[in-house]
Amino acid sequence: MSFRDSNVIIIETGRTVIRAGLGLHDLLKPPSVEISARVGLRKSVFTNGAEANGKTNISEDPLASTSRASSLPQNGQRNAAVKDYLVGVQLDEVLATESDIAISWPFADGDIRDWTQAEALWKYVLFNQLQRRRVQNESPVLLTLPPGLSRDSHERICQIFFERFNVAGFSILERPVGQIYAANSLSGVVIDIGHEKTDITPIYDGFIVHSARTSTSVGTRDCVNYLAHLLRSNQSVMAAISPPEAPLEPNAIHSTLVELVDQVWKDGHVKVPSDGETAAAEDEGVTDIAAVIVAGKERALIESGMKKKATAKASAAEQARLREREAQDLLPVKFKGLEFDLGKERHRFCEPLFDPTLLRGKTTGDATLRSTAEMSLPLQTAVGHAVAQTEVDQRQYIWSGGLFVTGDITRHVKGIGIALQSRLAPFIVNPELQTDVQPRSMRVLNVPEYFPEYRDTGNGFAAFLGASIVAKITFNDSGGKNFVSKADYTSMGPRSVIEMAPTLL
Repeated sequence: MSFRDSNVIIIETGRTVIRAGLGLHDLLKPPSVEISARVGLRKSVFTNGAEANGKTNISEDPLASTSRASSLPQNGQRNAAVKDYLVGVQLDEVLATESDIAISWPFADGDIRDWTQAEALWKYVLFNQLQRRRVQNESPVLLTLPPGLSRDSHERICQIFFERFNVAGFSILERPVGQIYAANSLSGVVIDIGHEKTDITPIYDGFIVHSARTSTSVGTRDCVNYLAHLLRSNQSVMAAISPPEAPLEPNAIHSTLVELVDQVWKDGHVKVPSDGETAAAEDEGVTDIAAVIVAGKERALIESGMKKKATAKASAAEQARLREREAQDLLPVKFKGLEFDLGKERHRFCEPLFDPTLLRGKTTGDATLRSTAEMSLPLQTAVGHAVAQTEVDQRQYIWSGGLFVTGDITRHVKGIGIALQSRLAPFIVNPELQTDVQPRSMRVLNVPEYFPEYRDTGNGFAAFLGASIVAKITFNDSGGKNFVSKADYTSMGPRSVIEMAPTLL
């Protein structure tokens, strides 16, 4: 059997975010739903002694390795039901007025810490955000999950979606596979930069090399804290946010600087220099109009032309001032009613990814995060070691397949892949070892331009795009060999999901 594209649901489950969308279109669209992958529980709901004293039972995954374990909180309560948890907008509203809320991140370890919390999140997405009805649920679901979950976990997830959500069909896709598919490749290394972790996954011929997967304890949060620390040395910034006549407390200064950094990098004002990179001169030649139209950049071209004309008409003094500002790479910033300039230090935002030791001794109010991050390997070293753990005859195909850097950070900060590529050269160039399996090239992958709805999202929505591509093929298969139907589940039960997943057999 096959399903109508308009009924297909994609749910992307990451460590700290869940994205979802209803319907597959001719032009695949980005997710319509995005929520934090966290739940809240009122401590006062329970009356036992521990809860009355404001304590919660910590539930940790004993199988999680040190590199994968998260510092995000996990508060487990055995007696809690799905309906007891606050999720999404409801949780945000309660947190704004109440403090007696225990927050949990059930997917933060790259596994599932608490099944009731996971079910509460998926239920909220399906029935609250996507407005599905359990009684007459005609929607099949393709769910993306972190790689490496056990067969028992897959079976339990399948059971939840059929017995609790009454889905019409079900399929599971590991996130890195969807991400590499979105880049139009079957082999390569997926580097997924998250909030506090960076996951590195070598993929060969469409299959994850699980023995080579690794994680580093540095993520976007460390980059934000690092640049916030650097901005303390910027006198114009400090004078604006904490003037001598009304100075802020040290903790308030850091919180304000973090808000400023968040605004700057999310507005796309950060570049990532490569090793030995020189600034490229602006192209003054003939414009390829066809390429501009295909890329959907007509408006940017017009605005650029108008800017050049305005600059040409400016006075000599004004042009000299503009050239000086450009040479200093000054960025005028408007922040909380204040106006000041930021300099080139903003481009150091991603430095902790490539050199975690820079975090050592930085005052951010989070000593645990710093001590964990500074012991982490540099990103280029972690990637090189991960590929080195694969089979010798696979490595050249993984390297030549390409580097695919993804994560929310890539929606706003460009050039991380190129910067990483420049630092990985020592891992693939070995003049003393010239063999048939020696890699000879390495490319950087990106979401292709022919996905027009994803042109402005960088690689950040790659997992959702890849899942949409797979879902379009999976649920249009009349043979039904790539997903679990209700008939399959009725006859085989939860184990049916194992039969449909070659990697689990």
